[in-house]
Amino acid sequence: MDQSPKDPYYSENTARRVNSASSSSSVSTTRVHVTALDGLVNVNSLFTIAVFVGLSLTTPGQRSLENRSACDAGIDVAKKLLVFEVVSFSFFLFSSLIAQGLKLAINLLNSKDVDEAFRAHINLNVLRFGMMGSAVGSVMGCIFLVLSMVNVIEIRLGMLSCGSKSAVHAVTALVLLVSSALLIYISTTIYAFLH
Repeated sequence: MDQSPKDPYYSENTARRVNSASSSSSVSTTRVHVTALDGLVNVNSLFTIAVFVGLSLTTPGQRSLENRSACDAGIDVAKKLLVFEVVSFSFFLFSSLIAQGLKLAINLLNSKDVDEAFRAHINLNVLRFGMMGSAVGSVMGCIFLVLSMVNVIEIRLGMLSCGSKSAVHAVTALVLLVSSALLIYISTTIYAFLH
């Protein structure tokens, strides 16, 4: 038996199906955003541990493993290491706080309506720009972390200027791998932001 749009049973079932479809799409969208924000916070936490490892190497007068006094890092390298570590930590904290704020907003908005526990009515522009700001903070934190790791390598393996092969190989591998990963991360983030 065909149901016409004027039939009350037809319109009730149709409305129920439309509501459930929009609810399920809203559920997945909200969950995707929360999962992405969780990932940002977790990655930033791992990088923050690396920052504190680098801070433990800022003691002056350390001898390099090159075993030549010309290759030992001076106090200026330790100062640069400390500055880069602090700036890197600041960017990671900035990124994590933005991500946690967005996640908190989504969770609080979800809790307002008991019947629609997974639907968050949040301004998508605020969400997109917040996630972009958090991603930019992570990228800047990674750049300063790489700079600080170069200083760590110079302190432990010898200065690049004195021709320490171990230091040159370590810095080359670090810069190539991290810069290629950052390019992929930035391009996928921009693609997701634009689409």
